[in-house]
Amino acid sequence: MRRLVHGLAALVVGSLAVGLLLAGLAAPATVALDAATTSGIDAFDDLPARLPADGLLQPTRILDADGHVLATAYGVDRVVVPLSRIAPVMQQAQVAIEDSRFFSHGALDPRSLARAAVATAGGTVEGASTLTMQYVKLVEEENARVRGSAAAERAATTQQGAAGIARKVRQLRQAVALEQRESKQQILAGYLDLAYYGDQAYGVQAAAERYFSLPASRLDLGRAALLAGIVREPSAFDPLQHPRAAQARRDVVLARMAQLGVVTRRQARAARRVPVSALLRPSVPRGTCASSAHPYECTYVLSWLAQDPALGPTPAARRAAVDRGGLTIRTTFRPGLSDTVRRVLESRDPAGDPSGVGSAATVIQPGTGRILALGQTSRFTGSPSTEVDWAADRADGGSTYGFQSGSTAKLFVLATAFAQGIPEDATVDAPAAGPSQPTTFTPSENSDSCTAWNVWQVRNDEPWAGGPISLRQATAQSVNSAFAALTMRVGLCHVVATMDALGMHLGDGSPVPSVPTVALGAATVSPVTLAAAYAAVAAHGVYCTPVPVESVTDAAGHRLPVRGAGCHQAISADVAAQVADILQAPLDDPLGTATGLGLPGRPAAGKTGTTDSHAQTWFAGFTPQLATAVWVGTPTVPFGMTDVTVGGTFYPGVYGSSIAAPDWHDIMTAASQGLPVVPFPTPPGGGTGSDATGATPAPLSG
Repeated sequence: MRRLVHGLAALVVGSLAVGLLLAGLAAPATVALDAATTSGIDAFDDLPARLPADGLLQPTRILDADGHVLATAYGVDRVVVPLSRIAPVMQQAQVAIEDSRFFSHGALDPRSLARAAVATAGGTVEGASTLTMQYVKLVEEENARVRGSAAAERAATTQQGAAGIARKVRQLRQAVALEQRESKQQILAGYLDLAYYGDQAYGVQAAAERYFSLPASRLDLGRAALLAGIVREPSAFDPLQHPRAAQARRDVVLARMAQLGVVTRRQARAARRVPVSALLRPSVPRGTCASSAHPYECTYVLSWLAQDPALGPTPAARRAAVDRGGLTIRTTFRPGLSDTVRRVLESRDPAGDPSGVGSAATVIQPGTGRILALGQTSRFTGSPSTEVDWAADRADGGSTYGFQSGSTAKLFVLATAFAQGIPEDATVDAPAAGPSQPTTFTPSENSDSCTAWNVWQVRNDEPWAGGPISLRQATAQSVNSAFAALTMRVGLCHVVATMDALGMHLGDGSPVPSVPTVALGAATVSPVTLAAAYAAVAAHGVYCTPVPVESVTDAAGHRLPVRGAGCHQAISADVAAQVADILQAPLDDPLGTATGLGLPGRPAAGKTGTTDSHAQTWFAGFTPQLATAVWVGTPTVPFGMTDVTVGGTFYPGVYGSSIAAPDWHDIMTAASQGLPVVPFPTPPGGGTGSDATGATPAPLSG
């Protein structure tokens, strides 16, 4: 009698539940539910008429300049594919285990609903959602994630009480409407693209790649059954973490497929005999810069885009657009060149070298601002490692301040002098100075208003007895006292203004301060910033803000208006031609600080840089088609690179000519292959050619 009463009660409760849902389907406004239920039903009427396929969260692809994938960025790992690219057996397996009558019933399966209601009344929880209803629920969850709405995501999954009933009614009504608009095949395709298969893989394509390193089109019976079984409890049935549970679940799917006649019992038995471990061939999870072969390019691009209003009003919105928007980001990076940069740098300063010395380089295309390559001698993961991009500003993933630029800053003093009409063949009276005997300049000697500083003590790396020296020879030998005197003559304010015009700023984005030491390289900058300034000289005085991105298109193929290089005339073409002519001296002059490191058969210009303490060293230079800045120094705690062994080579003192200049030569040689030989423009007056003073001081190190 007790069993009979219990059964009758269950039948009544089940019937009432079915009736309630059917009533909600037919006339939701009349269902006698509480305010939350009525609110939930009314909210359904405000939902869009179509479940938006473009609302799916998809990974963003970061491509090189030729369209090869550099990295994949995502908040959700998903690859949307049409049903034609999903193996039929995968479709059959998913339908068999989730909703075997999917193709024969409508949005609601009354038989399953009644059975679930009776089971629930009897104390056993059993689902009754059809595959269409599950798809509607997945879309609501997905759209809530796209909007970043935690409340909407909770509302899409509420299980308990009146709110849970309201959700079921709302999703059922939308499922009915959906089946009137879309075919069963379209609904199944959407489901297979949305369902979560564990291990951060959303959609069957991403899951097939993650677990088997295969596309969904090549799934066989055993693999399809394994994936189909994961959906119910992705964490519990993850084959990488719980292979026994996954195998047991797979066998349930195979048995169900055989029971339904989708496959023969012999086929099911054969598939069951293959252990899950034999099916797996997991791939490395995509979507982080750490898994990219070019992690520093990846972090640079993502950091740069996080500053672009074209992707959203705030940094958080821009990151979400990259993580969730299925964007295609075509970068400016030339295929293989960053690998070349890294190989060259590590040939003299290997990653993790015991010396603690690091190296980084940037290659930029003059006249466009396109960053063609980045590279550095560090590991992104492992030990020791760093995610800091030494080549970049802090805003783009780089170091906090950058690195002191040393004598590469003398370019700006030269440009200022030529802009004021000082000819290339001019001489400057360079006071005597040496490594231990500085010469002193006072604010009263400066020719403009930048006098808010105390005395300026200037040393040369090699002794200079004092006297006149030509600009060309002073540049070739990097005579600090000559350039200090020239700075006082043209005016410190004017030098700083030239630096600003050529895009120079500190690594943290601050402007270069108006103190005299910046004229000799005290400003802390990034290789990207310095390379862009040198590129402007190669581009006839046209400065372009460095950019790593050529274009960004969204999932629908619409191009987003991301920032451009903003190229403009920063210094005159004549001044640029004079600077380029003078800067050939360090490479060509017999006494030059980088003599013999030019590019055979190709004109090249550049300048070494070394800080007073030998903590940071540089070579920055260019041809008419390429500009490259190489930094070699101490990336964290500065120390003097004297009596140090780097890459197995002992250096009494590391200068810009020691490692940075040879690296620059090798990088530029490789990067210039295949490019036509283009001469520098002839400067006004025909240039200086060789030194006109006849002076023959001892070779100096810059």
